[in-house]
Amino acid sequence: MVQDVGDLWALERAGAHKGRYHVLGGLLSPLDGVGPNELSIGPLVARAKGGAVREIVLALPATVDGQTTAHYLGDQLVGAGLAVTRLSQGVPVGGELDHLDEGTLAAAMKSRRPQ
Repeated sequence: MVQDVGDLWALERAGAHKGRYHVLGGLLSPLDGVGPNELSIGPLVARAKGGAVREIVLALPATVDGQTTAHYLGDQLVGAGLAVTRLSQGVPVGGELDHLDEGTLAAAMKSRRPQ
């Protein structure tokens, strides 16, 4: 699940995903007047509860609106009988630690995994 078509194309260029996509059409943003009814959330939940989907990857930006949207979608998908995951956050490939901001380093520490 991605925010917009540009994100879909970025994932396609990376060749990292072999499944289907769902384009949300934006992010929840109460300050900008964007609520659940302005986004393609209903069709996503219907697809998820249809039984053919095993996992939904929330490929959303690491922004306040992205985090809010991911949390909301996670709540909407509870009980759908599938895995709901998010993209990892943190140190980019080739990134130097001394050039990263504190938020990125903190996210990398929280997202760490076994070697």
